[in-house]
Amino acid sequence: MCVYGPSTIAKTPAIVHCRGATTGVGFLYLLSMKLTARILGIAVLAALAAPAFAENNGQTISVMSGGKAYASYLSAAPGPGRKPGIVLIHSFNGLEQGYKDLVDKFAADGFVVFAVGWQTFEKSPSDAVVEQIVRDAVAVLKARNDVDPARLGLTGFCAGGRYTMLLLPTVSDFAAGVAWYGFPNAGGSAAQPVKPIDEIPQLQHPLLMIHGSADQASPIAGIFQYASALQGAGKYFELKVYQGLPHGFMVQNGQLWKTDKADDAYNQMVSFFKRTM
Repeated sequence: MCVYGPSTIAKTPAIVHCRGATTGVGFLYLLSMKLTARILGIAVLAALAAPAFAENNGQTISVMSGGKAYASYLSAAPGPGRKPGIVLIHSFNGLEQGYKDLVDKFAADGFVVFAVGWQTFEKSPSDAVVEQIVRDAVAVLKARNDVDPARLGLTGFCAGGRYTMLLLPTVSDFAAGVAWYGFPNAGGSAAQPVKPIDEIPQLQHPLLMIHGSADQASPIAGIFQYASALQGAGKYFELKVYQGLPHGFMVQNGQLWKTDKADDAYNQMVSFFKRTM
């Protein structure tokens, strides 16, 4: 595992050396042919089985925050030039494989995406702790030579959706945000003193909300109330509601959901970031 603070990240390719000894030219030729066929067969199977976004070389890294290393995941779009950067905040269920696959897919569409493992040390850290993790993740992205620091976005799911609503108004580095089935009215405790809806006056950047009409954990009525408050305050937002979908529909049982609705929701997010950053 790599440990990254707010400094330039350089990738070093791994090289595997193999040595062996054989006798006889015929044996060498036969062995070479068998190995070539086997390698080609493996390569074909891998190409058929692997998703199209596997080439982005996502890696498990850690972001240093408050003197602790938070296990996270980063994937970067290939090719030269600076790309938009995204901080992704996973749901209350942890940094599951589905989120890592989503990060890789996101990177394949031209982004550098950093999914922060905010639950590395406790299930429910305070808002102050999560905000500092996000700010330190921003510093890591801004220090990379493949990220455009003027095009940084924030997205989150479930609890991460709440943090997107909460932090987009207060972390000035972000140019746009996408909140997936968030909780705009959650807060008011010692660990979570502020409700996202109370931060609306400070919101200066575009916000997209993606929600399911059958969400029981965060009922759609609360999202409509939040949207009305945004409208009343003159804030720019977009709202995409999927009829009949439940809470947490994008990642289910730890896996990235693969349906037409999920693809559409993903494309809504990508399009929004490309239009607003």
